[in-house]
Amino acid sequence: MKQILLIGLGRFGTHVAKKLSELDHQVMAVDIREERVNEVLPDVTNALIGDSTSEEFLSSLGVRNFDVCIVAIGDNFQSSLETTSLLKELGANMVVARASSDVHEKFLLRNGADETVYPERQFARWTAMRYSADHIFDYIDLGKDYAIFEVAVPSAWVGRTIAEADVRRKHHINIMALRRDGQLDMTISPDTLLLKDDTLLVLGSNRDIQKCFHF
Repeated sequence: MKQILLIGLGRFGTHVAKKLSELDHQVMAVDIREERVNEVLPDVTNALIGDSTSEEFLSSLGVRNFDVCIVAIGDNFQSSLETTSLLKELGANMVVARASSDVHEKFLLRNGADETVYPERQFARWTAMRYSADHIFDYIDLGKDYAIFEVAVPSAWVGRTIAEADVRRKHHINIMALRRDGQLDMTISPDTLLLKDDTLLVLGSNRDIQKCFHF
């Protein structure tokens, strides 16, 4: 369980707050708008109305006590930058800030953000990859040209075991799990038989996966 300070309760911030709470983290949520704070209050540990560009207000939160500070402000470029900078100046351990453009991302990193998230770009990548071929069912970008794909079993592998398909040696990718009848099976082995309606979760470089599954 982590102590997390979440600043900015627009649509993105609200979804983050609710998911963090589902994962049993302690979340302090902050926004300048009362209606946003009231909306998320039932789902978080605590929620406050306040101006995150105020050094006095941020100081009162004890930012050093949080494991992660997330700046989810997406509709005010200046406020996002000022909040990120102030958090770092006040000794925040880890600052993760939402970027809304490439330029915004660069400024955030220069002004104290340890990491950035760029939801629009990440969703665009997922959408482009997910719908680039009929046999791709999901996609997780791991950075540095590596990813996890959920893909249909190639017809040449149907009726063969993982060992017989010899995927790792021939294609330099790893089968992590398979989904059968809607259920994810992580307990696969070299003797696992591949069936027509299975889907596979495979890990590898984008180049090797695309070459192997022809997309």
